[in-house]
Amino acid sequence: MKLYLVRHAKAGSRSDWDGDDLDRPLSKNGWWQAEALADRFAKRSIVALITSPYVRCRQTLEPIARRLDLDIATDHRLAEGEPFEPVLTLLDELPDGSVLCSHGDIVPATMAALERRGCAITGVADWRKATVWVLERDPDGLITGAKAWPPPM
Repeated sequence: MKLYLVRHAKAGSRSDWDGDDLDRPLSKNGWWQAEALADRFAKRSIVALITSPYVRCRQTLEPIARRLDLDIATDHRLAEGEPFEPVLTLLDELPDGSVLCSHGDIVPATMAALERRGCAITGVADWRKATVWVLERDPDGLITGAKAWPPPM
């Protein structure tokens, strides 16, 4: 029983982007990472894709959605700058096999909160872009274990 929490793939530089940060897209390397993530998830039983409203998060999940013929839902709780507590509620609400995509502030804060709640993190914590946190749930729905898949290189 697993959930997957993804930090979005590489995006263009904030300082080089003239528009609203909400609209900043993936870079060429980010698109490559997103396709590589789709390769990984193609072999899994994925049932739902949920993203922050930011374009770079949605784009990170688009190759997975195409390969698995799934829609991508948007949830503002995953947005950059939001508190992490609502993400914990979201994790409780989702079915096993859900993939969530968020940001470099939300993912570490959520993982730290899960660890404080008793989730055992195995391996090395990784906060780089396109890292995937695999969250293990027990039969009661509690997240009891987590490990990070390093980003595609």
